[in-house]
Amino acid sequence: MSTENALLPYGLGSPDLVEIQKGYLVDSAIAEDLNKLIECCRENGFELRLESAYRPFEKQLSIWNRKARGELPLLDESGNPMQRPSGEEDLMHAILTWSALPGASRHHLGTDIDVVDALSCPPGYEVQLTPAECTGMFARFHAFLDGLFGSGRSFGFNRVFVPGRGKIRPEGWHIAHIPASRRLLEQFSVKTLRGIYERTDIACKDALLKNLDALAEDYIYPYFL
Repeated sequence: MSTENALLPYGLGSPDLVEIQKGYLVDSAIAEDLNKLIECCRENGFELRLESAYRPFEKQLSIWNRKARGELPLLDESGNPMQRPSGEEDLMHAILTWSALPGASRHHLGTDIDVVDALSCPPGYEVQLTPAECTGMFARFHAFLDGLFGSGRSFGFNRVFVPGRGKIRPEGWHIAHIPASRRLLEQFSVKTLRGIYERTDIACKDALLKNLDALAEDYIYPYFL
């Protein structure tokens, strides 16, 4: 395996991506199954729309650093704005409530997407990707997806961030193509991630390096399905 391919799970290297919806890229390996899922939703009265797909390391790093600097809001476990902690470790954990570690986000894989039902969005509404949306305007859509996932006829897709699995808050909007992501995650190692952090300008760097092994047990490995 080339060095470049070995970096794919971290959002680095040159993945083989295709555009499924305008501005949203996914791994070419899941394109056929994703189109089948989109068509299945359409046949049942829903319009599956992507809100996020492939995300490179630099984009996740930007999200992380902007949250650390206070340029993006920090949200508590209920999805409400919270005050920015002063200590580095407390700040790190506050960011982790809703944001993945750069280099360990499943969006780096190109196999994971955030989805909504476009037909349920009020005119001009800006999607926030919150639990309240999942149980509110998108409740019927998510109930339909639950049925697909439970039946085993979901074209390889399933939820990842569910209650009782690790410390990341449940994200009903986030679904993953499990077989394709599993192949990529076989290449992941915390040792490599540590090396990436050591040479990266990342907020809370000392706290991340000090706690990385424990963070992996709570925020990374539970979601390797």
